[in-house]
Amino acid sequence: MSSKATSSAAKSASSSPRILSTPLSETSPTARSLLQNPYLRTALPFINGGLAGMTATTCIQPIDMVKVRLQLAGEGLKAGPSPSPLQVTRDIIAQGKVMDLYTGLTAGLLRQAVYTTARLGFFDTFMGLLKTRAESKGAKIGFRERAAAGLSAGGLAAMVGNPADLALIRMQSDGLKPVAARANYRSVIDALSRIAKTEGVYALWAGASPTVVRAMALNFGQLAFFSEAKTQLRARTQLSPMVQTLSASAVAGFFASFFSLPFDFVKTRLQKQGRGGGEKMYAGMGDCFRKVAREEGLLRFYRGFGTYYVRIAPHA
Repeated sequence: MSSKATSSAAKSASSSPRILSTPLSETSPTARSLLQNPYLRTALPFINGGLAGMTATTCIQPIDMVKVRLQLAGEGLKAGPSPSPLQVTRDIIAQGKVMDLYTGLTAGLLRQAVYTTARLGFFDTFMGLLKTRAESKGAKIGFRERAAAGLSAGGLAAMVGNPADLALIRMQSDGLKPVAARANYRSVIDALSRIAKTEGVYALWAGASPTVVRAMALNFGQLAFFSEAKTQLRARTQLSPMVQTLSASAVAGFFASFFSLPFDFVKTRLQKQGRGGGEKMYAGMGDCFRKVAREEGLLRFYRGFGTYYVRIAPHA
């Protein structure tokens, strides 16, 4: 091989890692042009958030199924059954098949496509506005601003995503009913259309109050604490960026679970009940809190905390 060829090969080899590690936007004129489009740049936080949420949901759907069944176990009974996550998983498989753990996946994906897309997109947008305003005053955004952005983003997104959330709970709780009374929803579209037809369109927003409060509490714990934890880890430790991200996610997941689980519990109970047929046990969020606290005990609101934490952490 000639020295010229050898030199060319060495140059090519040495440049390959750099090319592979270079963002597409820096090597592709088309990608660079697209990313400079103001409309696409505005939409990217929403798109990225939705895709990330849908990916996480695909992985954790069985955990969410177990979480819902744990919250509905022993309803109305203080000394009712207290199953473990493993026991609930075994019961679901024993009564049907392994894929029953993925019941409601279409509703979960739709919920993430709507809720998480809006939630992370709004949060990123609010943070950008707050950062710009703070910089214009020569200041930096702090925990209070991050918390406000998280609460606002969560509340707005929850209202938009409530119908999909309702369909998810209905599909996951359907298997607890007697065989003759089951709705056997085929998909999220089937569930939404049948609920709207039999109970009215407004029924799709059943449990909206605890859903909104849950989302605000979850976002306060998840987004605000993630951002704050990552900022503190970056400033006070020498950990790698990946370890910082995973550590911040663990912290954020804990606080998100702690603040939001009681509201998630009430949301599940309210959305599970249908209108008519004597099934309605709770008149609203306050009534549900009172009855569960009186009949089942305050600790019932935190049943399945570990399962809920594992379900929340990937989204952080």
